[in-house]
Amino acid sequence: MSTELLRVDLAQQVLELVRVATGGTAQAEVTVQWQALALTRFANSYIHQNVADTTTRVRLRLHVDGRTAAGSTTLTDPASLRGLVDRTVAAARLCPPDRSWPGLAPQAGPVTAGTVDEAIVAATPDDRAALVRAFVAAAGGLVTAGNCRTRHTTVTFANSAGQLIEGAGTDASLDGIARTPTSDGVARRAAGQLSDLDGGLLGARAAAKARAGADPVELPPGRYEVVLEPTAVHDVLRCLAVHGFNGKAVGDRRSFAAIGEAQLDPSVTLVDDPVSPGAIGIPFDVEGTPKRRIEMVSAGVTAAVAHDRRTAAQAGTSSTGHASPGEGSGPVPANLRLLPSDPAGPSGVDAPPSEVDGPAADSSVAAMVAGVGRGVLVTDHWYTRVLDPRTLVMTGLTRNGVWLIEDGRIVRPVRNLRFTQSYPRALEPGAVLGIGTHAVPLPATYEDSSFVAPALRLASWNFTGGASG
Repeated sequence: MSTELLRVDLAQQVLELVRVATGGTAQAEVTVQWQALALTRFANSYIHQNVADTTTRVRLRLHVDGRTAAGSTTLTDPASLRGLVDRTVAAARLCPPDRSWPGLAPQAGPVTAGTVDEAIVAATPDDRAALVRAFVAAAGGLVTAGNCRTRHTTVTFANSAGQLIEGAGTDASLDGIARTPTSDGVARRAAGQLSDLDGGLLGARAAAKARAGADPVELPPGRYEVVLEPTAVHDVLRCLAVHGFNGKAVGDRRSFAAIGEAQLDPSVTLVDDPVSPGAIGIPFDVEGTPKRRIEMVSAGVTAAVAHDRRTAAQAGTSSTGHASPGEGSGPVPANLRLLPSDPAGPSGVDAPPSEVDGPAADSSVAAMVAGVGRGVLVTDHWYTRVLDPRTLVMTGLTRNGVWLIEDGRIVRPVRNLRFTQSYPRALEPGAVLGIGTHAVPLPATYEDSSFVAPALRLASWNFTGGASG
């Protein structure tokens, strides 16, 4: 029996067990996900770990007698499937009434079956080691560390309303640093095809940034004009997605997003697109709703937010296909991209540029730096946390390279800084002074997400602390 038939059969088995257990009174949905995940880690310029895992996970959510419960298992024998159903039915009996249950997704096919790269499907430890080897060699003797990952996912969804849908996807990533005694440089990239990863290019870029960041000096806190590289913009997009364009956060009045208002600079267009060729992810959500391309922000105007079936019903609209396994966090646009100033084709994704001399390894970053009178070039953000969800004030630290810019030139590396900044305010009308021409897919921070980011030049960024406090 093929794996596709096996997944469909598993889903149908669970639906039949639910029907028998509840006398046909339950509404049920089943997701069968098969995933092959492999990771090669390196540190001190040596590979020290190679791990691989292949897992089939069955998720069940059902609504019976006005109550809703969910469960999952990685065991697929008949007794385990029956146990999953029995546990979930019993849990539903104990749950409070679910008065906002939105019902099941109707029958519908996906926009696309997803993008699968056979080279990722067939990838071996040697293939990942070759990418790591190229990264380490290009670092020219600097100490390196990081990881290379490949993943192949297939998903089958079925519900008791007759919806049956299947999809698949692949992705790969390389994420590494090069280090001097006083500085780190980073380079990372995600890709839907293994051939899009260039270990030598990324290693050379990380090393160039590390060398350029050596022996940093302290910079006083304050408001500075900034150029954020794609690795830092990735954090901005992630926070906008999770806390801003989230239908549950909007419904709870915890989000800045207001549909129809010009909230961001006219140069900003944000698109959630999980269905274009090469996109990373599965083309439908865990409720079986097909995904589609959605403009969240169109020329600065907030045009849409993400919805699952529950938040859509509460808002009087339809699901956008953004349901997640844990409803508590709400629906999140997991394929958000900021369109570059000069999109490379309909996807707006360009290959990373080849320049690796100095900290501004991207030619469009160098062009933006040339226009700055006095400001800061930031490579990366980390440890960002929400201070005020309503205005999306975030605090966090810079990482992996910061430089002072004076009269259009990078003059010296500086130590890491803490910032406290409202992300929407940093992008408000008039605040965006430039958007890079190269949009780079970056490794996900959570499953089935992919953010695509160019660099940004912003008029003001609030740095609130330095190395001395």
